[in-house]
Amino acid sequence: MTIYIRHFHLSDARALTDIFYTSIHRVARQYYSDAEINQWAPLPIDYPLWQTKLQHMAPFVAELDNQVAGFMTLADDGLIGLAYSHPRHQKKGIATALYRHLETQARQRGIATLTVNASYLAKPFFAKQDFCVIRKNEIARNGEILINWSMEKHLS
Repeated sequence: MTIYIRHFHLSDARALTDIFYTSIHRVARQYYSDAEINQWAPLPIDYPLWQTKLQHMAPFVAELDNQVAGFMTLADDGLIGLAYSHPRHQKKGIATALYRHLETQARQRGIATLTVNASYLAKPFFAKQDFCVIRKNEIARNGEILINWSMEKHLS
């Protein structure tokens, strides 16, 4: 079982969008209410919007057994904007492989600090990667409050 990390292809957009929605609507339920989930990942899915968003963000894509299994994004300022793996591939090292690749790329680009706004689910993962919590955030969306944590890791 080899995890292969590569750059995004436009043909990945639908699969990555489905991973985002599936991950939130299935896995995040242990931490977030239905109303919160529907604000975070509203249905129906707007695939054209996500295609544009992903094309702009240029994620790193993880493949496992020739199937897209997860993705992570790295902005020029060091922000990890999206970090998701498909529920059927969680606990298989997908996120760790993606993160290691992302950190290597960040160092090569001269990025001094990585930041992330981590959900309840993502917070322990990023803590294991030596990220520190800066603050707890409460984001209001259409009457719902979504909780996440601003975290950072200094690379230098």
